Amino acid sequence: MQDAFHKAMSTSAVSDGDLRSMQEARELAARAREAQERFAAFDAAAVDRICEAIAQASDRGAEALAQIAYQETRCGVYEHKVFKNRYCGAVIWPEIRRSRTIGPIDYDAKRGIVTLAEPMGVIAALVPMTHPTATVVFNALIALKGRNAVVFAPHPRSRRSSLAASRLVAAAAEAAGAPPGIITCMEHVSLAGTTELMQQGAVRLILATGGAAMVRAVYSSGKPTIAAGPGNVPCYVDRTAQDLRTIAQGIVASKCFDNGTPCASEQAIIVDAPVAERLAAELVRSGCRFLDPQEKAALGKRLVMPDGSMNPEVVGQGASRLAEIGGFSVEQGTRVLLAPAREVGKSEPYSAEILSCVAAFYVVDGWRQGLERCNEILRYGGMGHTVGVYATTQEALTAFSLCSLAFRVVVNGPTNFGVLGATTNLPPTLMFGGGTWGGGITSDNLGPQHLINRRRVAWTLRDVPAEFLGAGTAEASCG
Repeated sequence: MQDAFHKAMSTSAVSDGDLRSMQEARELAARAREAQERFAAFDAAAVDRICEAIAQASDRGAEALAQIAYQETRCGVYEHKVFKNRYCGAVIWPEIRRSRTIGPIDYDAKRGIVTLAEPMGVIAALVPMTHPTATVVFNALIALKGRNAVVFAPHPRSRRSSLAASRLVAAAAEAAGAPPGIITCMEHVSLAGTTELMQQGAVRLILATGGAAMVRAVYSSGKPTIAAGPGNVPCYVDRTAQDLRTIAQGIVASKCFDNGTPCASEQAIIVDAPVAERLAAELVRSGCRFLDPQEKAALGKRLVMPDGSMNPEVVGQGASRLAEIGGFSVEQGTRVLLAPAREVGKSEPYSAEILSCVAAFYVVDGWRQGLERCNEILRYGGMGHTVGVYATTQEALTAFSLCSLAFRVVVNGPTNFGVLGATTNLPPTLMFGGGTWGGGITSDNLGPQHLINRRRVAWTLRDVPAEFLGAGTAEASCG
């Protein structure tokens, strides 16, 4: 991103739209800094009152925001977008409300250390097209919970959606007492403007969700960054797995959620040979359709761009639309297209993260091969994110827990709902760190605790060593 901007500047290719966007970025960052300096003096009760107002506004506006997002992007599923908007207020907010992010948050009497929470400041948040409204609500909640300000930079294809969401939560926050400008969003969106926003001195942190190229761009900005990259999530079904019908139903529901746009949805199904035919039959019964070689080749050519990136045309599309893109048709009611695969890498486009209702289907011999295949897929794109494993043998579960290249291992359940915290006790979130394996700084489920600075106040408990209390010598000895 930064390189592209500098190239544009050097060739005098900056348009009037770029200039408006850049100027807006400067103004919003300055306004956010003023608001945040005031907001830093708010107490915990006032902050929680403001966040509660945001959560309630998200619930009230869930349907309207989902409608705007669906109409603008033409990807995903309207009802699922409603769910995500409401999930922020109904599930995520009650959980993060308990987080201590203001004033003393820890006191270790034995060690004589008090830890105090301080805000980070102004946060620039890049919003993906796949989740243009829920991401705004979620980021606003976790940012303001730590007394930060946030400026949103939407994806160009979902500008109107993110702008509507930001205005909704900003109005709710200000009505509850927040300083004007604590939540803002760029209206004039361009690459140059987003780059300008990230480079503003007022901006202390960049928060971003997106693909590998975006992650590299924001980390090259020179600012502290928390970025969530691609998932490319594999799931392994072992021969010891119980109730293949329920497993198939869960995988399909997870993969179809918002037409596969969540990064935690299953991208590849790796199944142990002894149960492969039975699982395949259950997947078909649950709405999957296996592609024949001609169909697989035709659609495969349209899934990725020449540079290896995901084709935006297929993002968030259902099985019928994907078939149309590939030049063939599928039966009514088809929910997921499955592509039998043997390889991982550029020669197999289905082994990459494709955020739509299509997945690769691999057959292996035993959990050792299953683990190896899962890690191979994660290495290709998704390091540090998530892996799913269905098994009852402790040996397999232990191996996946200790040796998989993912920081979230979802056991005997669909990955998307598992990492969201909907079907597990993982902290509910909409942003998942991939750790250093994924090029990030945290491997956690992101929350407000990641958006605060920590000041330590340490009491002196021991005397200065006697040897350092003397007058010393005039010259230091080197040896």
